[in-house]
Amino acid sequence: MKLLKHSKLLLAAMLLLGSQSCKDLLEERVVSQVGSEYITTAAGFDAAVRAVYASLRDFYGRESAMTMTVFGTDTYTMGADGSFKYVNQYTTQFDSRTPFVADIWNSFYLGINTANAVIDQAANVTGIDEATKKRRVAEVKFLRAHHYFVLVQMYGAVPLVLSQNTKATKEATRTPVPEVYAAIISDLETALPDLAAPTSDYGRATKGACEHLLARVYLTKATSEAAAPNDYAQAATYAQNVIKNYSYRLLPDFANVFAQGAGEISDEVIFATQYTSDPTTNGAGNETHLYFGMEYDVQAGMRRDIFYGRPFKRFRPTTYTLNTIFADRANDSRYQKSFRSTYLSNNPGTFTNLFDNSKTRVTYATGDTAIYLPGVEWTLAQRARKPYQVLVPSLYRPNLFPTLLKFLDPLRPDLTYTNGSRDFLMFRLAETQLIAAEALLRMSKPAEALPFINAVRRRAAFPGKEAAMQITAGQLTMDFIMEERERELLGEMFRWFDLKRWGVLVERVRLYNPDAAANIRPFHVLRPIPQDQIDRTAGGAAAFPQNPGY
Repeated sequence: MKLLKHSKLLLAAMLLLGSQSCKDLLEERVVSQVGSEYITTAAGFDAAVRAVYASLRDFYGRESAMTMTVFGTDTYTMGADGSFKYVNQYTTQFDSRTPFVADIWNSFYLGINTANAVIDQAANVTGIDEATKKRRVAEVKFLRAHHYFVLVQMYGAVPLVLSQNTKATKEATRTPVPEVYAAIISDLETALPDLAAPTSDYGRATKGACEHLLARVYLTKATSEAAAPNDYAQAATYAQNVIKNYSYRLLPDFANVFAQGAGEISDEVIFATQYTSDPTTNGAGNETHLYFGMEYDVQAGMRRDIFYGRPFKRFRPTTYTLNTIFADRANDSRYQKSFRSTYLSNNPGTFTNLFDNSKTRVTYATGDTAIYLPGVEWTLAQRARKPYQVLVPSLYRPNLFPTLLKFLDPLRPDLTYTNGSRDFLMFRLAETQLIAAEALLRMSKPAEALPFINAVRRRAAFPGKEAAMQITAGQLTMDFIMEERERELLGEMFRWFDLKRWGVLVERVRLYNPDAAANIRPFHVLRPIPQDQIDRTAGGAAAFPQNPGY
């Protein structure tokens, strides 16, 4: 049963504990007396915990967060559509009043405020046994740590608020990054003993999820201003705990990891943001299915349908992604299983308005191949021999490019429906394996790192190509890991964070993202603080300074 299935109690908690507007939130609105009384009941406490989980939906599956993590990197650039291309281009329009900057800040602080209320009020809750109460407090500490982890990576020093507000205030300060990391780790290490092992109560934070997040936090902290000598060792230890001490396993076929339904609740998934097909509890839904698709629906022989999706064409893979990261297509199945190669006609007829200049007209019956993407260049003569349009790399453009398959949602009720029902897979075992490999390599232990990265690569092999996919310790370098992570995790909201923690964001964007190369500067390793936060803080910019460059 999904954690966020029931709506009435969740709605009540959100209304009573934290439904304030963004303006109210920035003014540190105090939790109401009604809310404080409600949260001490069994129903109110449970609803408040669920409300903290629900705050994940404001990040995973939202255009704002996808734009801030996928755009402006070496692997994805802008497609033809969307109003926020300047985030990818790093122009001066990307500033402290960019809506997406405030969206993430506000929604996570709202979740943090609710988490603080749960933690502070837990001792007063009646009608729940102590063991369950301790477990729920551990869950919201895990979620609070997650939220602060995202915030500190994006914005740097942020306000660290670890208790429920008891009075309204406009006082706020930016807590130094090392103190924020210390609080994140404290929350996770305190939560770990009280969390459940992986459980059939799907969607709740577990020991495995907590150790995975600890591994990711230590790996990131190791290259931050909070770095400590044992960070990589801690990351390796926690990652190996997840791999060895729980029942998680890599699915045998990479294609099944994102299979709708079966792929969402599988042995590989450690933690996910939950969505549902019930419109009364799904909110705005998971919108990710909208953003990675090419404009197939106006091409010859095609019209929009549910199976191929509603293509907002926001995010387009860079040439580097397609030609370098996914260069090996003979042994590695992940290019074939990550991108769509064929569109079958659902709009039969004869057409002359073509992108493929090798022919002047095409005629299709329903089910004929209408568009084929070979992924490599074909000559004009080779294309002319085919009865369909061939989209070769030289014809890629902002509206025509390989579509990422991971997030498509063909179970939507109609072809215009945007509120997707797929869970967003936040943590999965393949990432844990890559964390272990990277941490051990950073510790100058490539031989120990090798089995973890080779496990991921072996799973990705075409049948019979497993040996060819194995690498040696001498081949395992940071450059290799930088590419391997995208072969496995492309589009999954990691890349901006990865490039930042590796210290190569500016370098690699200049090399591989021509739409962003001219404008990106070293200060872009942080996002701007929302201007409203600065303006509404007593003392303004003197008390709450903006990040440099904005």
